[in-house]
Amino acid sequence: MSSILPIVIIAVLILGGAIVLIVIGLRNPNTVNERALQERLEEFDRVGEEVDLEKIELSQPFSERVIFPVARKLGELAIRFTPQNARTALAKRLELAGNPGKLDPTLLLSLQFILMAVFGGGIFLVANLGPNGWPITRTILFALIFGILGFFFPSLWLKSKIDRRQLDIRRAMPDALDLLTICVEAGLGFDAAMAKVSEKWETELSLAFARVIREIQLGKVRREALRDMADRIGVNDLSSFVAAVVQSEQLGVSLAKVLRIQSDQMRIKRRQLAEEEAHKAPLKMLLPMTLLIFPSLVIVLISPAAFQMISSGLGEMFGFNPDVIPGWK
Repeated sequence: MSSILPIVIIAVLILGGAIVLIVIGLRNPNTVNERALQERLEEFDRVGEEVDLEKIELSQPFSERVIFPVARKLGELAIRFTPQNARTALAKRLELAGNPGKLDPTLLLSLQFILMAVFGGGIFLVANLGPNGWPITRTILFALIFGILGFFFPSLWLKSKIDRRQLDIRRAMPDALDLLTICVEAGLGFDAAMAKVSEKWETELSLAFARVIREIQLGKVRREALRDMADRIGVNDLSSFVAAVVQSEQLGVSLAKVLRIQSDQMRIKRRQLAEEEAHKAPLKMLLPMTLLIFPSLVIVLISPAAFQMISSGLGEMFGFNPDVIPGWK
């Protein structure tokens, strides 16, 4: 095992460097270097000096000359070996999460395998760093368990992001629909009302409305932009709201009346959701009360009686002599 340890350490270091290079390569496109090179060429042209490409290349920082190109090659390699179906499914989930950290499917899929290797390799190192290493079976078992945890960790993190975003949108919908209803009843168009909502708050829903407005300004039909917004968010309440707005537009029904009905329904659903969470609170409190509060209460209530029983003849009956312990009486 001791002969394998240096190989494992070198492999972990190489893997860590590959992680850094992949992240840099996927987050730094070619346009960055092209823009920097163009700026240097323009500077030489203004000064009137003779353009020397080798001099311009050597004047760039080491990161732009070495690290970024190697990282981009690794990023392209990761993209080439990523399955298309997995990339599509991850792209959908990233869109539902609001694209946190400007991630893309290739990087997230690469992180799953990289974290699996890092977690498993870390456990392998821990098992062999001490003077007495773990048995090989225990090392393999723990490395396998932590490797699986590392593989699913990005998916769990992404799932929590999706749930948190959808919950924020559900909570913001009643207030946003109230403002939409007031604006439409006051005479504004639906697009202008969405603009008011996007200006009023800085929430996920207001950002989604702002994106819909930009898409409409770029030429997309409003009903298609609204349906795309519902698909990007994945909340049933928002999908129902979009369907009602689209139907009112196609059938010629008063939009203000439809918004008023949707606003009342959303407010009722939010109150029902709050009541549901309130009913779940006692069950959620049961575990910490059982593990933390009840044992403390038992210790506080039972300890005086236990001390008196130990000091009495009952304690001597079970072989406990209080005179042996100094300061007991």
